[in-house]
Amino acid sequence: MSPVALVVNAGSSSIKLEVFEAGRELVSLAELLIEGIGSRPVFRANAACGTVLVDRALKGDKPVDHRTALAEATAWLEAFLAGRKVVVVGHRVVHGGPGYAAPLIVDSAVRAALEKLVPLAPLHQPHNLAGIDAMAALYPFVSQVACFDTAFHRGHPFVADTFALPRAFYDQGIRRYGFHGLSYEYVARRLAETWPSLAAGRVVVAHLGNGASMCALKSGRSIDSTMGFTAVDGLPMGTRCGQLDPGVLIHLMTERGMDADALTRLIYTESGLKGLSGLSNDMRALEASGSEAAAQAIDYFVYRIRKELGALAAALGGLDGLVFTAGIGENSARVRAAVCEGMEWLGIVLDPARNAAGETVLSAPRSRVTVLRIPTDEERMIALHALALVDPTGGG
Repeated sequence: MSPVALVVNAGSSSIKLEVFEAGRELVSLAELLIEGIGSRPVFRANAACGTVLVDRALKGDKPVDHRTALAEATAWLEAFLAGRKVVVVGHRVVHGGPGYAAPLIVDSAVRAALEKLVPLAPLHQPHNLAGIDAMAALYPFVSQVACFDTAFHRGHPFVADTFALPRAFYDQGIRRYGFHGLSYEYVARRLAETWPSLAAGRVVVAHLGNGASMCALKSGRSIDSTMGFTAVDGLPMGTRCGQLDPGVLIHLMTERGMDADALTRLIYTESGLKGLSGLSNDMRALEASGSEAAAQAIDYFVYRIRKELGALAAALGGLDGLVFTAGIGENSARVRAAVCEGMEWLGIVLDPARNAAGETVLSAPRSRVTVLRIPTDEERMIALHALALVDPTGGG
């Protein structure tokens, strides 16, 4: 039987599952995506050759939640994998806390420890764990491997990790963790393979999607990131507010009577591009809108990216490269152009034609900083980690 590795990436409103053939070369066989969970969910699956395997709306008597979506995904998976042997299942887990700095096989003790981290990533961690539970039930004798979004950042210097609170809080785990680490690790790997001299230098990677952050890489290692204790800090995102004066939250508690649940909804699901525009968290919809509020939301998003770019360049002591990745970074020429406009002082000169065409190298020949567009692949990174922990011929 052909051995395969599965990768499960269960997010706040979507579930992505990818099937890889675990041979000498890691080959993607199919991708499954259920998005719009909680609103208007759509189930899509495509073979690696591009053939559409599934494309339908998910409907039922009750709203489709993550449990229902996972049941749909696993039912399709069982049929698709007939005749193939699953040797490992890798999972994206957003938060590893201070204790987990590398991928590991999930046992009962690890599962319990990850449950305790749910308050640090309430939008993601419960769904990550639900994915682990669903796959463990479907494949009880196959290793489930947790790959952490925080792990890539665990080597940060103290000054990049701490808050100016009493030291006891840091020792208890209240510190800046950084996220999107699997994406940054993949980009760092691609740089090392294709642009080794650039990879050895000072690079800022902008992971711009519904979740957005930026990372400073020095010689391929993360030295700082815009995200902090939770995945709500730093850049504004689709529905998350990003950087916010904590005094605002105290004011909303004391003067508006908002409790923890109300504040969580506000900063995680009602803010960001959606809150600013009053329209949508989807950059494509905002760019097409033409409304003043949509334009202002985009302007704020770009302003914060430019501000953090300067800060991370300072942390690096200069800048050799800038990489755009993830949904907005890979697909929005408008955002990329706006971020780079007037950045000649930092050595960035964008080539408008290359940017409009979505080429890999976006910078003009005279630019001192190399600007790249590199599609991220968190699922492939997870598969590589998972397979490294098991024997792909031994069934996990």
